[in-house]
Amino acid sequence: MMTDFADKALLPAGFSDVLAPDAQFEASVLNRLLACFSGHGYDRVEPPLIEFEEGLLTGIGAGLAEQTFRLMDPESQRMMAVRADITPQVARIAQARLAKAPRPLRLSYAGQVLRVQGSQLRPERQFMQVGAELIGAAGPAADAEVIAMAAAALIELGVAELSCDLGLPALVPAVIGDAEPSLQAKLRQALDRKDAAAVASLGGELGEALTQTLAAMLSAAGPAAETLDALGGLGFEGDAEDGRKLLADVVDRVRAARQDLKLTIDPVENRGFEYHTGVTFTFFAKGVRGELGNGGRYAANGDGGKGGEPATGFTLFMDTVLRALPAPESAPRVFLPAGTPAGEAAKFRAQGWIAVAGLEAGADAETEAQRLACSHLLDGGKIREIGKNKKG
Repeated sequence: MMTDFADKALLPAGFSDVLAPDAQFEASVLNRLLACFSGHGYDRVEPPLIEFEEGLLTGIGAGLAEQTFRLMDPESQRMMAVRADITPQVARIAQARLAKAPRPLRLSYAGQVLRVQGSQLRPERQFMQVGAELIGAAGPAADAEVIAMAAAALIELGVAELSCDLGLPALVPAVIGDAEPSLQAKLRQALDRKDAAAVASLGGELGEALTQTLAAMLSAAGPAAETLDALGGLGFEGDAEDGRKLLADVVDRVRAARQDLKLTIDPVENRGFEYHTGVTFTFFAKGVRGELGNGGRYAANGDGGKGGEPATGFTLFMDTVLRALPAPESAPRVFLPAGTPAGEAAKFRAQGWIAVAGLEAGADAETEAQRLACSHLLDGGKIREIGKNKKG
């Protein structure tokens, strides 16, 4: 039976403590990611965890309203909201605090987010986001830059068999034109489920030719070159053809920058990209559950993703990124008996050792070293491995 304390120490579903060595590993990976972004000219910003509800949940943040925790500010008596995503905050910073800064803005960030509910693939309700936004630049060159940078950061970390799935949420609406909203909703639901039979069942309302086109788009998902060839044979016109050409342009640019990145395209994907206005992308690693990150083009602080400043960017999810990496090698730990001079301890730490100082004089040094999970011991002025060459 649980004690009262153990019962009180239980955490809500979707929350967990991160302990050693995982917490240190996450911090190290986070710093390496931010260093990569900085090397590409992305300056770090740090928005607050909580903002006024009316500011946080407007523009591209409006779609996160149902996932957002709220509380009353006892000082202002106004409703506040805990961020569920950092991208809307960076967009706000760009539009308000950095409105007069030269464009394009290159900004990076890292921080915890909180959501009301987890998902099937990500049951965690609190997790670390790290990402970057390129604000004030339209066109495929900007899209390709953020995709290639995210890929470079992940590959440099050691993520194996990385792939990037590209999409264009505006493509299906461009193909179907001015269909009735109720029909669009049914079609969107069928496409999100990848349900070819459900798409075919709408043929009477859509027309045979359009139904065949949508079925072909649904089945065209796959390697980028093959998908683009398939889309090229569908006879797109107007905005749909412009979208296909945009996808092809971005693919060519990303390939030129990252020949080691596998590219796929899903021409009907929309889930999770409701406020995006152009090319979107999602990163996966073979054998790893869930997305490593996603992103795409949007309108910074536009109304429902429209009418704002052109922007593109991405968010990486640290929990998934860490699962995609090899287990870290722990630095060797050496136990320093009580009374070891501070200068000597500093020397060992400078050499890369984790130097754990004893606190009780007279305690058996080897026993203490083992108890404190040290692999080595300072013995007679020299470091030796525990259990070997013990001095008599």
